[in-house]
Amino acid sequence: MNILLVYPQVAETFWSFKYALRVIQRKSAFPPLGALTVAAMLPDSWQKRLVDMNVINLRDEDILWADYVFISAMVAQWGSTRKVIDRCRKLGVKTVGGGPLFNSYHDDFQDADHLVLGEGEFTVPQLVADIENGSLKKYYESDKQPTLDTTPLPQWDLINFKDYVSMAVQYSRGCPFNCEFCDIIVMNGRVPRSKPDEQMLAELDALYSRGWRGTVFIVDDNFIGNKGKVKSLLREIITWQSRRKRRFNFFTEASVDLAEDEELMNLMVQAGFNKVFLGLETPSEESLRECGKSQNLKRSLADSVQIIQSHGLMVMGGFIIGFDSDPPDIFQQQVQFIQKTGIVTAMIGLLTAMPGTRLYERLEKEGRLLFKSACNNTDPDEGLNFVSKMDRETIIKGYKWVMNTLYSPEMYYKRILTFLQHYRPSTKFYLERNDVLTFLRAFWYLGVTDKQVGRNIYWRLLKNAFYGYRKAFTEIVTLALYGYHFRNLFWSPGVTSKPEK
Repeated sequence: MNILLVYPQVAETFWSFKYALRVIQRKSAFPPLGALTVAAMLPDSWQKRLVDMNVINLRDEDILWADYVFISAMVAQWGSTRKVIDRCRKLGVKTVGGGPLFNSYHDDFQDADHLVLGEGEFTVPQLVADIENGSLKKYYESDKQPTLDTTPLPQWDLINFKDYVSMAVQYSRGCPFNCEFCDIIVMNGRVPRSKPDEQMLAELDALYSRGWRGTVFIVDDNFIGNKGKVKSLLREIITWQSRRKRRFNFFTEASVDLAEDEELMNLMVQAGFNKVFLGLETPSEESLRECGKSQNLKRSLADSVQIIQSHGLMVMGGFIIGFDSDPPDIFQQQVQFIQKTGIVTAMIGLLTAMPGTRLYERLEKEGRLLFKSACNNTDPDEGLNFVSKMDRETIIKGYKWVMNTLYSPEMYYKRILTFLQHYRPSTKFYLERNDVLTFLRAFWYLGVTDKQVGRNIYWRLLKNAFYGYRKAFTEIVTLALYGYHFRNLFWSPGVTSKPEK
């Protein structure tokens, strides 16, 4: 049996890092972890190939080689997925769709021959048995939530590590919170399930033994959902790291209550974590109450960010504009909060109702839904897919002003300085060969060939790095590269008018 696993192209978004990738000469930020894990669930006797369309082009001969094309996709890959299915149908090759995109939007992909919905530990074995028996069904569904101790190691031999900036592993699924707009609990439930410590160490060993050195993204939507188990894992990782000459650096996603647990923050830093993404959403307390984000109301969000960064974890923040409770000056509030806290990497999106979420169901009952979004919520044509309380054009104009303001070179530079004033990096400093190469490429692109305004900012950053923040040198170069990407996406020189309050 010949199986072609296809990972469609990710739309050009905040997290694609398209422009930064050009500088560091990597092809994609992250590997297709879901597809690699599914590949490991298939029989060893089957022939398997993987085409990550963010790395290489999908050719007709690749499709024609396969008995089945397995498509693994997230919502941000909607457009590319559509094209892949159309090509396979034209060439007469059967398709099997799975992943978050198909879970949320399966009605839009009825022309896929087979759809695998739910978690693969239950559904993929049923699919395999039916392929071997020649009796496939249209749907393979399960609402069961498996323990993760049966999840196999990803089949890493299907990709080239040199194509990627970071590797990825998954520790847990599920989140204990119930935010109205979030589809994570729809897919994975509210009771966090995690892999045993020894299983996670085996995954790290697999990466290390294949030669990976550098950054590993733990892709959990809330890594600290079960703090007791996480602390046990972190202690094991600390020991694992101490036995190796060259360590991994980790980053992940967590809830803001991380700031309440000093032991947890310290363990994360000792284990090698240096960044964490937090769903902060909004400085408006009324909007936080509206969306059920109670965990963000326990203490000042600004204080929480400062506490976490002072422990050596760079905070990346997710923010949302478009809540019914947003005040007229929400645009200015968002900019002021992000600048004040020094959240350099601030992902601001328009509120978008995803199928299956409590928000989607509420807006549907209220007759306010406008369209199904392909969920690039930084695109006004795709986000804000409902009738908003605030005038729609006001929101979109204000949103564009927020992004243009935050990612102007001067505001971005000031935000880095604010971050550095609060940040206390680990006293241990590891410099990999790739770090040196990245610095040299960044030096050329950002310090020599970039536009004048970009070059000026870059040289000011390097001066600060050398004279005041040497321990954070790697982070500063990374943020400079991020800034190059963000301003290419969001900044338009000369756009300065503020939205009306």
